Amino acid sequence: MKITLKDGTIKEYDKAMSVIDIATDISEGLARMACAGEVDGKVVDLRTLLEHDCELSILTFNDEKGKAAYRHTTSHVLAQAVKRLYPEAKLAIGPSIDTGFYYDFDSESFDRAALDEIEKEMKKIIKEGAELERFTLPREEAIALMKEKNEPYKVELIEDLPEGEIISFYRQGDFVDLCAGPHLMSTKTIKAFKLISSSGAYWKGSEKNKMLNRIYGTAFTKKAELDEYLEHLEDVKKRDHNKLGRDMELFTTVDVIGQGLPLLMPKGAKMVQTLQRWIEDEEEKRGYMLTKTPLLAKSDLYKISGHWDHYRDGMFVLGDPEKDEEVFALRPMTCPFQYYIYKNSQKSYRDLPCRYGETSTLFRNEDSGEMHGLIRVRQFTISEAHIICTPEQVEEEIRGVVDLIHYTMRTLGIENEVSYRFSKWDPNNKEKYLGTEEEWERNQGTFRSILEHMNIDFTEAEGEAAFYGPKLDIQFRNVHGKEDTIITVQLDNSIAEKFDMFYIDKNGEKKRPYIIHRTSIGCYERTLAMLIEKYAGLFPTWLCSEQVRVLPISEKYHDYANKVAMELKQNGVRATVDERAEKIGYKIRETRLDKVPYMLVIGQKEEEEGLVSVRSRFKGDEGQKSLETFVDDICKEIRTKEIKEIEVVEEK
Repeated sequence: MKITLKDGTIKEYDKAMSVIDIATDISEGLARMACAGEVDGKVVDLRTLLEHDCELSILTFNDEKGKAAYRHTTSHVLAQAVKRLYPEAKLAIGPSIDTGFYYDFDSESFDRAALDEIEKEMKKIIKEGAELERFTLPREEAIALMKEKNEPYKVELIEDLPEGEIISFYRQGDFVDLCAGPHLMSTKTIKAFKLISSSGAYWKGSEKNKMLNRIYGTAFTKKAELDEYLEHLEDVKKRDHNKLGRDMELFTTVDVIGQGLPLLMPKGAKMVQTLQRWIEDEEEKRGYMLTKTPLLAKSDLYKISGHWDHYRDGMFVLGDPEKDEEVFALRPMTCPFQYYIYKNSQKSYRDLPCRYGETSTLFRNEDSGEMHGLIRVRQFTISEAHIICTPEQVEEEIRGVVDLIHYTMRTLGIENEVSYRFSKWDPNNKEKYLGTEEEWERNQGTFRSILEHMNIDFTEAEGEAAFYGPKLDIQFRNVHGKEDTIITVQLDNSIAEKFDMFYIDKNGEKKRPYIIHRTSIGCYERTLAMLIEKYAGLFPTWLCSEQVRVLPISEKYHDYANKVAMELKQNGVRATVDERAEKIGYKIRETRLDKVPYMLVIGQKEEEEGLVSVRSRFKGDEGQKSLETFVDDICKEIRTKEIKEIEVVEEK
């Protein structure tokens, strides 16, 4: 039997060998680190017996698949501990995830004290060092076993498996769980773990099912790595926009208004207004024409565009399609409206490209389980545009779109923190899409070729395209590691026929245009969430709702303080005066906690000599400057949208 290892080395054996035995033969150190094996591309247990020629990789915690096996085993230890402490709890599922693992239970809820007790029990189980043993059962016996153990969710999982599926279980001591594996050889291999939190989770992810209790945890092979990760989680808590944005009074939500319908408070609204004015002005410089279109339309419009057939479940429909003569729906996107602006007059090839831009408020009926702060909401505002062009203009226009996107990302300081995904259709699910297979293959080929010409490093994702065309998605990970699309570019040449859109070419013939759907900064709410998390609330000065706070040291200097603030305001700087009868030290600390970029301390010398004493979050105490100099400096910083580095550690 020949075993080809990952580095190309070939090992020969004259008898069947388990993966762990081969790992030991290679190196005892490797065997100690081994978590699983990969045989001809399939991940297997270390106890798996190899009897034929194959390719083998020994997976350690440094391999993602090995890490998954390690953490999956830890989730089983969690389940065993819960069953010991809460015998009436029912087991659901417990997979590994990117950040660790979780397990869902039908049980009472778990507070921090309960998690601490479960951790203690897990340590006992690990110390017991039970070996994990895999066994299989026929379907009926498997169901009978889980019924005997009063595990209804496991019974349902078995019943959902296709006929002929191998039904496997793992036993560790007195605990048995339905599982495909793979797992570690023994619980004693687990070195460092932590239960992070608990929350509710619907069975099978559907709000129609029962709410279960989910425990999240993580595991590492070294305590130092666990400590580093827990420190990272503390930073995540400080940056989580859903908490920090509320603490900073940027936005809030109210139950009686509805889930996914955030209220932007004055500070948050000012930030979004600043972003919006910047983008609209920049788009105008680049040849975009502003439109303003209705927030709703008759269902007739969405039937023409295809949204009624392909996207109705994601729309808010006003009226009953079965009874009412006219049914309206809130718009999920702007494109069909702008098509009729295009169609308002006949266009020649000389009129193209037409670049229509709009700051659009849109509505999408997202599932309640998907709602999260400002990242996924039901009403949002987007920098939407549609470019109607000839086939010959497509590449140049997409280049222009990507250049605008690069400019916005560079200005926001995120150009090195995004990834690019080329989203394609799913050829096995053609009914989801408009157009023929030939059109899709042609459009995807055109788009891919353009991206390659632009040297954009992208991954491909099947089934992520819009129903009318392939797209380029710019992806950003939030502090929790979840990837979200913040900006998108879509190429479409099928919708023009549905709306009878055409232009007259050089030969006087009617031709169908291509349409590029795009955003330049994406959804403003999601972008605000991303900026809160990136900067932990310490935004670049140009974005701050309050850029300068003037702090008179006593009431005697209120007049000069207000004169300073007025001079700043007249130069477009957002400034306030703190006239409270508080000590200056208190005012300084509070200004710092409010994350205001600059504070100007005003006293006798400043008033007499026309100065300001400058403190910033960038350099700390910057000393005295003339008011004119400070105004010039901050106006330049705002005008150039400079992102300054913080050079001092903020005082607590």
